[in-house]
Amino acid sequence: MKKMILFLMISFFLVCPLSLQAFAKEYSNIQHDWYFKPSKNNEPATTEPEFEEMLEKHGGMFIADTSKKELYLTFDNGYEQGYTGAILDVLREKKVPATFFVTGHYIKEEPDLIKRMVNEGHIVGNHSFHHPNFAKTSDTNIREELESVEELFTKVTGKQMPKYLRPPRGIFSERTLAVTKELGYTNVFWSLAYKDWETNQQKGWKYAYDNVMKRVHPGAIMLLHTVSKDNADALGKIIDDLHKQGYSFHSLDELTAKNSVHEYFITP
Repeated sequence: MKKMILFLMISFFLVCPLSLQAFAKEYSNIQHDWYFKPSKNNEPATTEPEFEEMLEKHGGMFIADTSKKELYLTFDNGYEQGYTGAILDVLREKKVPATFFVTGHYIKEEPDLIKRMVNEGHIVGNHSFHHPNFAKTSDTNIREELESVEELFTKVTGKQMPKYLRPPRGIFSERTLAVTKELGYTNVFWSLAYKDWETNQQKGWKYAYDNVMKRVHPGAIMLLHTVSKDNADALGKIIDDLHKQGYSFHSLDELTAKNSVHEYFITP
């Protein structure tokens, strides 16, 4: 039996020479904090050329086609503050798809909201189990962080979790991009966001509205946090006014599955 186990282990490493453990040597682990550079007059945001190069190499994204007035709405859900239900109400009313990036804690605490997201046609993406700094997390532990969320999602919904990842805290390295790509994930960053996550610093719906409207641009991947009351209160008007400006909202699936665009039918 021991010889058989040893043979299987050797066979695995011969077939898979670039195991997860090898990524630490294969790719740089210099830590980067994601950021974008807003432009004036609703022109597309930019980021560092180095970041763009890494995303292109490892299949990540932060912005879509900037020649089209198409938007991709994403939310980060680390914990629940009581506003996600209202956000889902608005999305259903306006027939707008979104992606919710959730932690393991969120799935454990809010299974009914997770089910609702899925049932109403939204994507639920992976935001890791414990929200760690991936650049300081081993390859093996990154796998565990993601797979534990997948398992919880399947337990709650009966479905496989879509392979979209929002790196915790927006921290990444080339190693983390490579490791998560090897695990089948598309890293999704953003080209529109504002400081909306401080629950004790809410400033009213118009503050959220103004920050989104001044930074919106064609092809934007929008990041909002569901813990913000300002976002929940402003979302309906944001969507209505962006529609009036000729924008349309689309699913992340349209960026990753060009030959099979996913149609969303929001339930009444």
